[in-house]
Amino acid sequence: MTGASSGIGKAIAIAAARAGADVVVTYRANESGIREVEREVVASGQRAAVLQLDVSDVESVRRAGQAARDAFGRLDAWVNNAGADILTGSAASLSTVEKLDLLLRVDLRGTMLASWEAAGILGAQEQGGVIINMSWDHVITGMAGTNPQLFAAVKGGVLAFSKALARTVAPRVRVNILAPGWIETSFGAGVDPQTYRAVADSTPLKRWGKPEDVAGAAVYLASPAASFLTGETIQVGGGIVM
Repeated sequence: MTGASSGIGKAIAIAAARAGADVVVTYRANESGIREVEREVVASGQRAAVLQLDVSDVESVRRAGQAARDAFGRLDAWVNNAGADILTGSAASLSTVEKLDLLLRVDLRGTMLASWEAAGILGAQEQGGVIINMSWDHVITGMAGTNPQLFAAVKGGVLAFSKALARTVAPRVRVNILAPGWIETSFGAGVDPQTYRAVADSTPLKRWGKPEDVAGAAVYLASPAASFLTGETIQVGGGIVM
């Protein structure tokens, strides 16, 4: 589980543990956040292993892949959730080109590097496994604005890459995509009340999504219940994009 120290990644890691999985969780800089996740996984009765990972660095990905496999002897599912935050914090003040370079390096290149590492490990196992990658529901319809253009290009690339990968590594490895919409992560928590209400009002299900909503879909895709799904995209967006 990459990018597991907060938000959607944290929710997926905890949900997987509560469903009975031992979990390897990674972080880049937020060690206090990942230790909290580790405690919650252990409290649920499962084992947790913590790794530091920079998905944009190929050697870091290779080291983490081998360490993840060695932690529990095998891997059943690999979730690529790590992504760059260009909406909050210091990165929000970057230029458009700097934001683009960051998203390309982390979200697209990082997902590709980690997916290739995961496919090699899972494909070599007798039981295979599943890879889950993170896209964005609005890559289907588009959204006006500079930041949405950046996300659409990069997350659209993740979606297209994942479908090509699914055809490449089948039948031993399944590859599926989650495409969250408006989710109450750090960005959602910081929007002004008018924008918050406008998003909820425009959503058929009349609310923002929660990280746990995405986590439920991830646990399903990683489970035997989804064993006949590959190359599929589940949009977790309350129906804004259908």
